[in-house]
Amino acid sequence: MRYSLFSLIKNAFTGGSGWRPMWREPEPKKHYDVIIAGGGGHGLATAYYLARNHGLTNVAVLEKGYLGSGNVGRNTTIIRSNYLLDGNGPFYEHSLKLWEGLEQDLNYNAMVSQRGVLNLYHADAQRDAFARRGNAMRLNGADAELLDADGVRRLYPFLDFDTARFPIRGGLLQRRGGTVRHDAVAWGYGRGADQRGVDLLQNCEVTGFKIEHGRVEGVDTTRGFIGAGKVGVAVAGSSGRVMKLAGLRLPIESHVLQAFVSEGLKPIIGGVVTFGAGHFYISQSDKGSLVFGGDIDGYNSYAQRGNLPAMEDVCEGAMALMPAIGRARIVRTWGGIMDMSMDGSPIIDRTPIKGLYLDAGWCYGGFKATPASGWCFAHLLATDTPHEVATAYRLDRFERGLPIDEKGAGAQPNLH
Repeated sequence: MRYSLFSLIKNAFTGGSGWRPMWREPEPKKHYDVIIAGGGGHGLATAYYLARNHGLTNVAVLEKGYLGSGNVGRNTTIIRSNYLLDGNGPFYEHSLKLWEGLEQDLNYNAMVSQRGVLNLYHADAQRDAFARRGNAMRLNGADAELLDADGVRRLYPFLDFDTARFPIRGGLLQRRGGTVRHDAVAWGYGRGADQRGVDLLQNCEVTGFKIEHGRVEGVDTTRGFIGAGKVGVAVAGSSGRVMKLAGLRLPIESHVLQAFVSEGLKPIIGGVVTFGAGHFYISQSDKGSLVFGGDIDGYNSYAQRGNLPAMEDVCEGAMALMPAIGRARIVRTWGGIMDMSMDGSPIIDRTPIKGLYLDAGWCYGGFKATPASGWCFAHLLATDTPHEVATAYRLDRFERGLPIDEKGAGAQPNLH
């Protein structure tokens, strides 16, 4: 069933009787060509592009809870490609281009809103660093504009420009950046994969791997053993725990990242704004709520909840940037489990076990990377070779001394 204005009008006159469930609830087969562990954005996107780009439809996505119950529904919805290093720039620009055509491709309203992402700077040295990043973005095909204080003031006159401690001198603006409805991304990719014959198996947790002679033969699950030619793991903050079942230890730590939503307010923030003197970012949803967040919690955890010290730190950043936010009430908070790699950049690669592949280490960049991650992971699973925009995301880059140390993109070991 395709969504259209005609189908909307038709179902309006028939009491909605023509709407069907977006995906099936199949029973597991005994064997699949490819199994994807993880029914979040990356896992569903991988399954969709396996079917769409490579014609592989004997595929199953295994999710221990319900589809989209993990980080894809627990983020602040921001998309952008404002990265500095060559290892990251082309990948995230590829992702942003996929976002721009996603709704037409999926025939699903993901509420892609390219309202702009503005990174503020507060000192001359920071301005020079942003100018360098903007130049690198343009070399990688992304858009970038360096604004002075007056340029920022025209966009956001209510910010605290003249505070003695963090005066706003300007910002780096990417107009093509913005926000996307996070839940809709999971629903759209899940629906698209199901329509192409992929089995989406909910409440089906991976509890072990069957490995013989150095090759994976399938997975043990809470719904029995399922055989597979290849297994891809895309489980975000649970990557360390799941890969441990296969006897592998990853260069990853799991941390909680909190997000916050305020009460509904009249329109005030047109795009996405990030604070240059602290880790704070904010946008406004279509329902009027301010959506914002900051740093990860400083301790390792698998809990999808945060703590009060992190909340206090985020609110301090909010008050320093725009004091008016102090009158808004926080009505909801949640936490996602971040798989923090040691250089702040992701991993899309084969593992030492034949037939076992890994998509992990996304740090703060997992949601914005969803389309490109699925595209590149599907390419790797189908062809056994890395996609051209993901060649730097090797698992052994730390051993080889080739980290992609993108400042401001993720965690560093000395900060944990």
